[in-house]
Amino acid sequence: MTHQKFHLAYFTKFGATAWPGTGQFGSTWADGAFHVELAKKLERAKLDFLLFEDSVTISDKYGGSMELDLKHAVYAPKHDPLPLLPMIAQGTSNIGLIATASTSFYPPFLLARLYSTLDSLTRGRVGWNLVTSSETTAAQNFGMDQLPPHAERYARAEEYVELVRQLWDSWEEGALVEDTETGVYVDHTKVHTVDFNGEYYRSRGPLNTLRSPQGRPVIAQAGASSRGRDFAAKNAEVVVAPMAGGIAGMKALREDIRGRAQSFGRNPDDIRVFFLTPLFAFTSGGEPEAPSEQAQQAQLEYGMVMLSSTTDVDFSKLDLDTPVPEDLEGGGHTSIIDVFKELGRQGMTLREAMYSGMGGDQYGLAGTPAQIAERLIAIMDEVGGDGFLIEGAGLTPYVDVLVDELVPALQKADVVRTEYAGTTLREVLHEF
Repeated sequence: MTHQKFHLAYFTKFGATAWPGTGQFGSTWADGAFHVELAKKLERAKLDFLLFEDSVTISDKYGGSMELDLKHAVYAPKHDPLPLLPMIAQGTSNIGLIATASTSFYPPFLLARLYSTLDSLTRGRVGWNLVTSSETTAAQNFGMDQLPPHAERYARAEEYVELVRQLWDSWEEGALVEDTETGVYVDHTKVHTVDFNGEYYRSRGPLNTLRSPQGRPVIAQAGASSRGRDFAAKNAEVVVAPMAGGIAGMKALREDIRGRAQSFGRNPDDIRVFFLTPLFAFTSGGEPEAPSEQAQQAQLEYGMVMLSSTTDVDFSKLDLDTPVPEDLEGGGHTSIIDVFKELGRQGMTLREAMYSGMGGDQYGLAGTPAQIAERLIAIMDEVGGDGFLIEGAGLTPYVDVLVDELVPALQKADVVRTEYAGTTLREVLHEF
């Protein structure tokens, strides 16, 4: 039987990636060495890319205190992943490197120049995970009282992306000539101002950096609301999507993104939808270990901190063992609120909804590598593409099992690559 071929990537942060862990995750990540080694292992398994999420706050939304955030290393401590990418590139050859930056906090010219430089430093393997941010405390770090409303953040982001693309294109291909006979280093006729004058942003341009290997670094985006899906379908090459609504929901989401892309005049095949996939702790010898009561409490507290900050709702004020309130409203990721309300309509309490949203247990992604491989293949055969973005938090102690057992099982089934054919991130994404 021929199965649907699919892509694999890995989702993590430049922070303590699994805490509490085996002792290796305390402060040893801070110099980047841990993540360089992680990338080498993932490249050995021929994954498409390593994606670093990021945020610029220590969350105190839950209970009005930073205590649980810092106790569980949820939002902090966390280092800026952008300087880490060239370090990883020096130790690897093909794996893509995607890092997060917010349209709410970076001036467009600065971001365009930074990612162009990173693309050159990594020989064309960089992607920008575009976010608009959702945390009020993050906005306050940049002198704002609060972030603009959800709809306005996307309106600003639309204009922002257009300006960044024009800046990337302000140097034409072939502008660098290095002609020793004429003494011309750069052909000035191939470098242009952009003279951008929008509702939110203005910039003269051009960039003062060389055109990078990819020209335009790959854009990744994770919009889940209707407005977010429109934005992703119009602008992204990598769409990060939740595993929500069962396999039917995953398939419908992918088809929706592709349909929206077509309505914007894009070829849907230019987009790769990666489903953020939590794999429950597994071993090569049998069933995953049941978490202790302490571990379950830590998981609950971790989830509450994350949810409170991303939705701008203080979950400490809500009874977790009552049904999800129908009038639950937030100012952050509105799509998460919508998911919780739907789970509440199905009879779930807040606690049950939180565990359902955090895990992939409903998809059978727990067990031995062979069992998980079989299930991933079955899921993708039904969904139809494009890939899984493996959730690194909690999986980090099992990376060797992932690389040495799970991926080889998928390779044996001929559903993932065994060698890279492309060298840039864009080429790797479009190898199949």
